[in-house]
Amino acid sequence: MAWLLWLGGALLLAVLEIFTLDLLFIMLAAGAAAGAIGAAAGLPLVWQIVLAAVVALAMLLVLRPFLLRHLRNRVDLVETNVAALVGKPGTVLQPTDGAGGRVKIGGEVWSARTEDGGVLSSGATVRVERIDGATAVVSADGPPQAASSAPEESERP
Repeated sequence: MAWLLWLGGALLLAVLEIFTLDLLFIMLAAGAAAGAIGAAAGLPLVWQIVLAAVVALAMLLVLRPFLLRHLRNRVDLVETNVAALVGKPGTVLQPTDGAGGRVKIGGEVWSARTEDGGVLSSGATVRVERIDGATAVVSADGPPQAASSAPEESERP
């Protein structure tokens, strides 16, 4: 009868693994399955626990690192949601400074502020540095605006 409890624990841990996909709970489930096998073979409870712990530790220390390394080499990490916006270009819709403004990023309008507190005028191209809550923190992207560099060019001989 004890083997049913071990098997139930193994199944519960396997279901938890489905939600985390971290290869942690499945290793613990393997240990619980070993405990179930020990219980079915008639081992005393202490040895069932020892068997489950040894198998779980072996799985965690030997198999899990190998599997994680193998999975990470095969699957490229794809950023999603707001993490995917970092580094993307945008266009200033309303003058933006350290206190606020509006930018268009990937077809969506975001409240924004500048990273360094500088002022960006409408039409300027920006790059998203990070997302802070519902605000895009941006910095100027590309060469300075023509209006600010025009006096310098007229001073040249």
